[in-house]
Amino acid sequence: MRRSDRLFSLLSLLGDHQLHRAEDMAQAAGVSLRTLYRDIARLQASGVAITGTRGAGYRLTPATVLPPLSLSPEEIEALQLALAVVLETTDPDLQAAATSLAQKIDAALPETAQPATQDWQRIEHPFANAARGMGHLPVLRAAIRARQKLRIVYNADDGTLDTLVLHPHRLSHAARSWTLSGWDETKGQNTTLRLDLIEATHPLPALFTAPPVFQMD
Repeated sequence: MRRSDRLFSLLSLLGDHQLHRAEDMAQAAGVSLRTLYRDIARLQASGVAITGTRGAGYRLTPATVLPPLSLSPEEIEALQLALAVVLETTDPDLQAAATSLAQKIDAALPETAQPATQDWQRIEHPFANAARGMGHLPVLRAAIRARQKLRIVYNADDGTLDTLVLHPHRLSHAARSWTLSGWDETKGQNTTLRLDLIEATHPLPALFTAPPVFQMD
């Protein structure tokens, strides 16, 4: 399993914001405790709001308050992603502005939600292609609203490119990683795709109606 897939699975497990024992998480991911601790540390260092200790367990923080605003985890992650993208530019003025803004945001965040100083800027995020995946959002949102079929080219687990016809139903977001859920007409089954693994999206002229077998998790 790719490391990014493993980290995404951990985030999905923690998505209920409940406390999870490290032993149970390691078993679910099929890894050793040592690997689990490294994965959790990597997520935390990259800015994901995971709290807990090795003995007590881990949970994903459900909300962060940034006075005088109350921001959701998605909004905090959007800020961090935007800053990370700007910091990758070659414009020194933009880099300086992003660094200054990051310092102001970090200073305002509560200690339980604040990543280690500057760590998230230096460490490659486990979903490093998140920005590329977000480029598909306008097409996907339009297709969901119009109930329009999509032809999608996707990076499969074995490293090959799959092409499928999808009935898109829902977009979800967790820690800078977007997913698209829908009905895979090609294989005749429900599926969830990571946007950062989508190579191309092509709207098709055909429309669809929600099949009765589709179940939302």
